[in-house]
This record gives sequence, C-alpha cells and structure tokens, in this order.
Amino acid sequence: MDVLATNADAVAGELVCSAKGCRAEATWGLLWNNPRLHTPERRKVWLACDDHREHLEQFLGARSFWKQTVPVAELDRA
Repeated sequence: MDVLATNADAVAGELVCSAKGCRAEATWGLLWNNPRLHTPERRKVWLACDDHREHLEQFLGARSFWKQTVPVAELDRA
C-alpha cells in the first residue's frame, strides 16, 4: 500500500499524524475503507501518533470503516 499516495501530510520527508492540528511524527498506520465507495480489498491509510491512535481508531470504527492498525514501518513508502 502506498502511504504517500493518500492524503497523508508529509513534511520534510517525515510522516505526520492525520489528527487535525497534530504535527507529531506518525508511528501507526490505520487501514480503513468506506464500503460504499471502495472495493472490499482496497485500503486507505490514516497516520497516527501514539496520542491520537485510539481516537482515530474509534472515529473510523464508529463508522465501520476501520480494518487494521499496523506500525508505520510496515507500510510501503513509494
């Protein structure tokens, strides 16, 4: 999966948290999809720091979008 092809914010080559206003380095990749828009195998990625991981998982989970959370090191960076 290509993290940088998502709407993830990249600053000076570093991946930063997707939480609004957060500029912390991302340590987690939250894999999700919207079943109304995406095929079942497609995965979009939000990035999260340790402080925002649980909040972002809950946000996606409440909408039944969240699929999996993985360490950012496991994401492909093209």
